[in-house]
Amino acid sequence: MEDLTWTELRDRITAGATTALVPIGGTEQNGPHMTLGKHNVRVKLLAARIAERLGNAVVAPVIAYVPDGVIEPPSQHMRYSGTISIPESAFESTLEAAARSLRRHGLRDIVLLGDHGGYRASLDRVAARLNREWGTAARVHSLPEYYRAAQEDFAAALKARGFSGDEIGLHAGLADTALMLALDPSQVRMEVAAARPRGALQDGVAGDPRRATSALGQIGVEGIVEATVAAVRARAQKAK
Repeated sequence: MEDLTWTELRDRITAGATTALVPIGGTEQNGPHMTLGKHNVRVKLLAARIAERLGNAVVAPVIAYVPDGVIEPPSQHMRYSGTISIPESAFESTLEAAARSLRRHGLRDIVLLGDHGGYRASLDRVAARLNREWGTAARVHSLPEYYRAAQEDFAAALKARGFSGDEIGLHAGLADTALMLALDPSQVRMEVAAARPRGALQDGVAGDPRRATSALGQIGVEGIVEATVAAVRARAQKAK
């Protein structure tokens, strides 16, 4: 949407663009080897690929400010430089207003693509509130399939190739790093990952990124896009 004029967007909607993808990232530490904008870059690039496959979708601007721990005293990722956290209430209000705006412009299916697991409950709450209000006029989809494909399904694919759960990791490990290498390697400092001692503590990494490759990440990218496209189409069909 950001690359279109308002008349170009209007004409896309008139021509049958009925779905809006809302990419939701987060600005947080991702270890010493990966940029603070990992989630934002990743979800934007994945949303573009998903929209291209859907054919009737537009991509809204990335929501980069999300709940990410208590600020004072700092908790979770807020203990590391660069993480930005906002209250859940502000986050949910932003999502709700964005969805209302998109519906006002004629988009019927509004899909929340959450790249971070910490705010899943907020996505579900916003979708439930608006769907109760809107009925069948338009629908908001919190779409857990997107996050599940990026986490559980990709981890299972890596385990099938012989990687351990400890190496795959839950944050900034093999899986996270491989996805970023496949999408935008400029966001990764592999020389830093290679020099990181195995089992290093208190550096924001849960996992081991040293054997991450673009080829491994591409497996995850394809799985995320395929699963999300199928889920969006199924929900749009059910809402008719």
